[in-house]
Amino acid sequence: MSNNRMLLKRDIKEKKELVNIEMDRFLPRKDEYPKQIHKAIRHTLFAGGKRLRPYLLLHTYQLFGIETDKILPVAAALEMLHTYTLIHDDLPEIDNDDYRRGKKACHVLFGADIALLAGDSLLIYAIESINKAEINDKLKLLLLREFCQETGHKGLIAGQMVDIESEGKNITEKTLNYIHKNKTGRLINLAIRFGCILGKASDEDTENMRIFGEKIGLAFQIVDDILDIEGDKESLGKTIGKDSQQKKATYPSINGLEESRTKAEKLIEDARARLEKYGEKAIYLDHLAEFLLTRKY
Repeated sequence: MSNNRMLLKRDIKEKKELVNIEMDRFLPRKDEYPKQIHKAIRHTLFAGGKRLRPYLLLHTYQLFGIETDKILPVAAALEMLHTYTLIHDDLPEIDNDDYRRGKKACHVLFGADIALLAGDSLLIYAIESINKAEINDKLKLLLLREFCQETGHKGLIAGQMVDIESEGKNITEKTLNYIHKNKTGRLINLAIRFGCILGKASDEDTENMRIFGEKIGLAFQIVDDILDIEGDKESLGKTIGKDSQQKKATYPSINGLEESRTKAEKLIEDARARLEKYGEKAIYLDHLAEFLLTRKY
């Protein structure tokens, strides 16, 4: 393992623990009445995961801001938001996946009805967590407005809707880009935008980091599509080959594996160039971008 990878792994672990502690303190205990919903909420949330979106928020913020502890509730909110999307994605009515983060999916253990409620609950808790943060009200309102815009019917839900409509159809790369820009890229960009807002970054820096986010978001999805073909269930913690089984359009199915790899490499190269102006402050974001290209999970 390279030195960069070791440093990144250690830092991800540290940030993950901070976010996990924040979420654990914030959410109801699993034995709190009604127990079944709280067990379901915690099952997928604490099953694992890299905490990529909180990590991006925290390190983007650290390019411009100082007091990281104050923004942990916002970082936790992004992970709760992300987990809500995973629980709903796995439902029989959508992707019908039995495994998530190496464990049985929420609906498999608790039933689709309770899994649906668990996802809904995490979406609401995410909003509450942002409101809990010790930041001024003007910033909170801005974050909540961005949150609603990015996750609603013009953002994340739009991507999910077009993804469902496109199953089994021959779609263009333009449509595929729309799906992944909204379904995957929105949350990655939201994390980076939140980091810029909380760190009070300049308009120039905010735009620079927006482009960074767009590029790593698309690269992340391309690599995800490749791993659905070449990865293994043990490493990824979810079922392999679901895209082809459900006749979903992916970057490899449209462009082929080699062209998809080349596209991902170019996106990450361009993204890393966006970080050069920040020097050592951006070292972990740079390591992360490199990891997103070569990851196996």
